[in-house]
Amino acid sequence: MSLTFERTLNPAPATAEERAAILAKPAFGSVFTDHMAVIDYSEEKGWHSARIVPYGPIQLDPSACVLHYGQEIFEGLKAYKNANGEVGVFRPEANAERLRKSADRLMMADLPEELFIQAVKELVEVESEWIPTGDGESLYLRPFMIATEAFLGIRPAKTFSFYVIASPAGNYFGGELRPVKIWVERAYARAGRGGTGSAKCGGNYAASLKPQVLAAEKGCDQVLYLDPLNDNAIEELGGMNVFLVVDGNTLVTPALSGSILEGITRSSILTLARERGLTVEERKVTIDEYRELAASGRLSEVFACGTAAVITPIGALYDGDEVIGSPDAPAGEVTLALREQLLGIQTGAVEDTHGWVTRIK
Repeated sequence: MSLTFERTLNPAPATAEERAAILAKPAFGSVFTDHMAVIDYSEEKGWHSARIVPYGPIQLDPSACVLHYGQEIFEGLKAYKNANGEVGVFRPEANAERLRKSADRLMMADLPEELFIQAVKELVEVESEWIPTGDGESLYLRPFMIATEAFLGIRPAKTFSFYVIASPAGNYFGGELRPVKIWVERAYARAGRGGTGSAKCGGNYAASLKPQVLAAEKGCDQVLYLDPLNDNAIEELGGMNVFLVVDGNTLVTPALSGSILEGITRSSILTLARERGLTVEERKVTIDEYRELAASGRLSEVFACGTAAVITPIGALYDGDEVIGSPDAPAGEVTLALREQLLGIQTGAVEDTHGWVTRIK
């Protein structure tokens, strides 16, 4: 399925000088490009009215379903520009599939993979001059779907809108790559069994904001969530999956349980790790095992991964008054090797043997 996108260009886009100043030092998610992609859905018409329009406010009825019942889902992916000026997007088909799974969980309209990728391509083509080219930099793409039908009542909406917006992005945690400090959260949960933890929806992230703020007050960068009903098994961070390197050659990550988001970066790392000859284990990992591995010296490295941060080393865990690891621990050999390889594939510096990068222009 494909649609013809009508293009209405922004009459007052950023000047070349303004854009150059932004790209010289891109932050994350604070500046947005001149345009956005939009597709509407209704039960009568299906997906229709595909368009590229100037970036700007969205008009909604005060009783729109998204505002009262939270029917909203989103994705995150990146566009890169290689040394030859060619533009590519990393694994958009995987994001399209995950959006469809999220839509199914939240009873929202099914957006075909072809339309998802077409919307991404259309926007990136228009905004290719916004792609920064520094180390680890990219054009971050945020596709999202909202329920727009105006009504009050507990039932799925019948009309939706799908958008893609874009933001030039640098390091998610700011500055140079550095080990982050993680707070072990024992009072709050990000998601529960049978809930929406495996869907990428705004409610999961809203639930993580309070513990994230509390962690920041303790000097930590992120929160590690546990499953108290499963021996305090490690789940994930507020927005990233977690990996442990054990004995220098075994990569361990919590198994998907229904309350953990199936990260696309996570999946990519598992593939690359196996190809590098590492032993890969997707299994239950408790906080007690983590502590024991660290105490014995067998825990070689720890890192987090996600679309925004790619791969970020973890220095220390703060579990109440206990510190596990060292906040000054350098990034490990496996962490850096996987990060270099993954970024290399994304930017075109390393051969893409898996066909993960979709060329745009």
